[in-house]
Amino acid sequence: MARLVLLSLVLLLATCHGSAHAIRPVATQPRATPAAFPPNASQEFLEAHNDARSGVGVGPLKWSQALANLTSLLVRYQRDKMGCQFANLTAGKYGGNQLLASGQAVAPRAAVEEWVKEKSFYNHADNSCAPNRQCGVYTQVVWRNSMELGCAQATCPKDQTSLTICFYNPPGNVVGERPY
Repeated sequence: MARLVLLSLVLLLATCHGSAHAIRPVATQPRATPAAFPPNASQEFLEAHNDARSGVGVGPLKWSQALANLTSLLVRYQRDKMGCQFANLTAGKYGGNQLLASGQAVAPRAAVEEWVKEKSFYNHADNSCAPNRQCGVYTQVVWRNSMELGCAQATCPKDQTSLTICFYNPPGNVVGERPY
């Protein structure tokens, strides 16, 4: 019962105040098993984010084990109860990015690099995104006011689809504000 209450709380938090969300399925690297992920996945997530941030002059994020624990509960819920579908991050307490990769696991750095690809559609001069394109996952990665990061991944055994979710605190993508 306590686990159900905790999971309900996590889902409530993940659906109350979020920002960037929903990326398309990707085909990036050959299929890997979760065991192929580096033992230092948190460091890989953090370094990939901070590389993108330093490229635009934004300070580094710090790893938050509390956020990582929340994302871990959420990706496991999405895997076990929702068939590895996207989570609803649109109204969560934290900023959030997610990546769904069909038929393969994705290394932490590759997931972040997929989000950073949206940089090519972002116009910093007028703080806009190219017509018919999305930039929200990129701008969340480099949002200057975000200070903490926590990420997790889960793989659906049925079809080897993997889901990666990162939470950012405080959230980014505030309407009318520039990410950097």
